[in-house]
Amino acid sequence: MTFSLVARCPETGMFGIAISSSSPAVAARCAYARAGVGAVASQNVTDPTLGPLVLDTMAAGGDAASAVERVRKEGSFPEYRQVLAVDARGGTAIHSGPNALGTWSEAQAQNVASGGNLLANPGVPQAIVDGWLASSGHIGDRLIAALRAGLAAGGEAGPVHSAGMMIVDKVSWPVADLRCDWTEDCPIEAIATAWQVYKPQLEAYVTRALDPREAPSYGVPGDE
Repeated sequence: MTFSLVARCPETGMFGIAISSSSPAVAARCAYARAGVGAVASQNVTDPTLGPLVLDTMAAGGDAASAVERVRKEGSFPEYRQVLAVDARGGTAIHSGPNALGTWSEAQAQNVASGGNLLANPGVPQAIVDGWLASSGHIGDRLIAALRAGLAAGGEAGPVHSAGMMIVDKVSWPVADLRCDWTEDCPIEAIATAWQVYKPQLEAYVTRALDPREAPSYGVPGDE
């Protein structure tokens, strides 16, 4: 009941994941990324332990393929899981268990992988990959464009209600972690709106964390 992509920006080395689902709070359970290591989506009858397992494997020197293979060998009930990964070299890998829900499929290219389940049609992940490849600019803009392309291609079989986007870059925490945990409107557009507000402030929030002395004003009432 989810469609997603994981991606690496070859110009900056940033990693990101964007995801949407008919289930609530999909990004809280399914999105994982680590600066310098990679990004992972763990979805479909979700096992939240698999994201860290894949990231730890890649951090220890494994590529996306070997990390996802570890899911098949060591993860519980792998036949129910769908896991997507991209590594620090832009390599990608996907595991889709045979018990993935409904219509499911996957697609991948250098620096990007997409997968989904309970899809309106099996072409949705390829549309997401194509949307990523056709896009340009900041990784956040490209993630939004790709997710919109997947929705335009049919998305999930029913309406989606939650979405999220996570981006990592250099520091140990996500530099962007935007979520819409439930809405009757389009959650992807809610994330897109939040991104347009957050994008110009992203670097300022990193600066505030690293050196408050150099931090710009928040520009809100009371912060004079």
